[in-house]
Amino acid sequence: MQWDGLDQEACSVARTLSVVGDRWTLMILRDCFMKVRRFDDFQARLGIGRPILSDRLQKLVDSFVLTKLAYQTKPLRYEYRLTQKGLDLHPVIMAIVHWGDTHMVGKKGRPVLHRHTACGHPFDPVLVCSHCSGALSPREVVIEPGPGAASGSGAGALAERKTSPRLAAERPVRRPQIKATPAGPAG
Repeated sequence: MQWDGLDQEACSVARTLSVVGDRWTLMILRDCFMKVRRFDDFQARLGIGRPILSDRLQKLVDSFVLTKLAYQTKPLRYEYRLTQKGLDLHPVIMAIVHWGDTHMVGKKGRPVLHRHTACGHPFDPVLVCSHCSGALSPREVVIEPGPGAASGSGAGALAERKTSPRLAAERPVRRPQIKATPAGPAG
């Protein structure tokens, strides 16, 4: 597997990493979800060099994760807004936040809380089954090859080797959902 060929792999993790798989891109996305939109604001918040920031923003625009909109004409200046494809990364960012809140916080606790506007409570993201709404843990998930699996290598082939044909035929494939639960103390 070559780093510059991840977008061609028959693996959803590899293809996703081809777009968001470096620290600066993830930090830019974090800021996008915090309503940061302008180049100078990204640069000031992140302390990132202009060429690197420009490259990462352009990659997100080229991948249709962000869209570039003019907010000023003289001089011409742009802001970056999340597209639907970008908004669909929210569960990914929230999962990273939750992991950090659980395993990487200091003695003072979480640096920020996320509050659900509908109920008014802080929450933790929870991964649940889209079929039964039961909480998912890695031990309760079986990986099976999907219609886009490549034979011979990658996650699809690994799943094919580890899954019995009987299990694959019995379990329908459904997308997991992320649901919010009240925030508990950080681990």
